[in-house]
Amino acid sequence: MYSENQRIIITGGPGSGKSTLLNSLRAKGYPTAAEAGRAIIRDQVAIGGNALPWKDREAFAGLMLNWELRSWHEAAQSETPFFFDRGLPDIVGYLTLCNLPVPPHMKRATELFRYAHTVFIAPPWEDIYVQDTERKQSFGEAVQTYHAMAEAYGRCGYNLIRLPLCGPEERAEIILSSLYDRHHHGEPS
Repeated sequence: MYSENQRIIITGGPGSGKSTLLNSLRAKGYPTAAEAGRAIIRDQVAIGGNALPWKDREAFAGLMLNWELRSWHEAAQSETPFFFDRGLPDIVGYLTLCNLPVPPHMKRATELFRYAHTVFIAPPWEDIYVQDTERKQSFGEAVQTYHAMAEAYGRCGYNLIRLPLCGPEERAEIILSSLYDRHHHGEPS
């Protein structure tokens, strides 16, 4: 086992290579939790729902909270690191970015449901940034999102490690080496 809390978050702005990195970790046999936002957007569009970032942001944040809590619980039985494409503090960052209040129950969720202390953050990367059906933000908005997430994780008491601009395999190795090094040296993760 790597640590008591093996829930490892990879966060950052949209289009920074998070999902590709998670796919690489999954291919290496590690369990992963998909990003809430994209899945919720797909489902809401399919059913004609209103919980969308361009319609009802509070409802969208509420569905993200439910998704992230379920993912958090799903990871409880893992005997290896379990990687998350974003986590509960991302919802705080999202609401802050939208100039919306963070409801007390969402703040409480970030306090009660903790992840590994070290969070990996993917910086904005213009060369790979692509807009699509679910990702409507401009690159400038992606940069703002990155900063909002970094601030949210800092406020929630996490230590951020910025990932370099390199391929998913190299990023995966950096993360896995970092986890192994901390475990091997008895440092908290």
